Amino acid sequence: MNTSFKIGDIQIGQREIPLVIPEIGINHEGSLKVAKLMVDAAYRAGARIVKHQTHIVEDEMSAAAKKVIPGNSTDSIYDIMARCALSEQEEYELMQYVQEKGMVFLSTPFSRAAADRLERFGVLAYKIGSGEMNNYPLLKHVVSFGKPMIVSTGMNGMESIAKAVQILEQGHVPYALLHTTNLYPTDPRLVRLGAMQEMMDRFPGVPVGLSDHTTTNTACIAAMALGACIVERHFTDTRERTGPDLVCSMDERELGELLGAARDVKQMLGGKKEAAKEEQVTIDFAFATVVSIKPIKEGEVFTRENLWVKRPGTGEISAEAYEELLGKHAGCDIEKDAALSRKMVRESMKS
Repeated sequence: MNTSFKIGDIQIGQREIPLVIPEIGINHEGSLKVAKLMVDAAYRAGARIVKHQTHIVEDEMSAAAKKVIPGNSTDSIYDIMARCALSEQEEYELMQYVQEKGMVFLSTPFSRAAADRLERFGVLAYKIGSGEMNNYPLLKHVVSFGKPMIVSTGMNGMESIAKAVQILEQGHVPYALLHTTNLYPTDPRLVRLGAMQEMMDRFPGVPVGLSDHTTTNTACIAAMALGACIVERHFTDTRERTGPDLVCSMDERELGELLGAARDVKQMLGGKKEAAKEEQVTIDFAFATVVSIKPIKEGEVFTRENLWVKRPGTGEISAEAYEELLGKHAGCDIEKDAALSRKMVRESMKS
């Protein structure tokens, strides 16, 4: 199984900063002008990649789709996609616009014709939606192009995912898997990050991440803290629009925050439980050392009445050694409120 791979100049893997994918999808509602404004916003936020959706309705859906109404709409899925689809020339222009800004153009083909269009465009990689993951004929068709693939797995159990993975492995294409809940929006209790971890365990070494449909960045940040290599959210340039997925879309500010979180979370992972050397400046004032709380004469026994522990931690004998001092004798006169040193103790202390 692949452990890491590249899409253009973007390295994806468990040792990399998690990839944040803003998906404009069909939020542009069929307007190339609006789509470009969304690309502009993603670019300003610092995105390295922008995801689209490629719909060729006549090859994607039968007439029966005209009677299927999604849960987040009053229009049929057929009518929504017919309204929102860009023409081939428009989508090619959009791809060029993304690439001219130095970003990677990624899109989800929802049909064989859509995949063929993207292949004609010369895209660098493919995104497979959850609904297409178990469409094994389409999956095999896209695999045949031999390019990296990011595959969402929503609405599917481990058995279906394993079949898709087998196809990906047999095609020898680099790939990543995304856990997804396909509700728009998704209630936090249905995010189920444990399912993402289950996929990590089942497919060790494969980059795994989260495609999220909640209304905040929280799920994506939590996923990255658990080791997600990729996080994806729908995206819009402004909430004043009426795109189909606007309810679960992040805007420019939120995208910037998520990109920052990806960089931060990567630095936060790992480590072991010990004092960091950089903490010494805090240790100096936060820790306590043994001090005299009364004047002590040479030869006098150390007791709880003449010794205690106080901050700062700059003295020689730490609070941890306090009990070892009790019952020993002073090796010299010690004034009140003096930090003890080993030469002030007549009998040697345990190391």
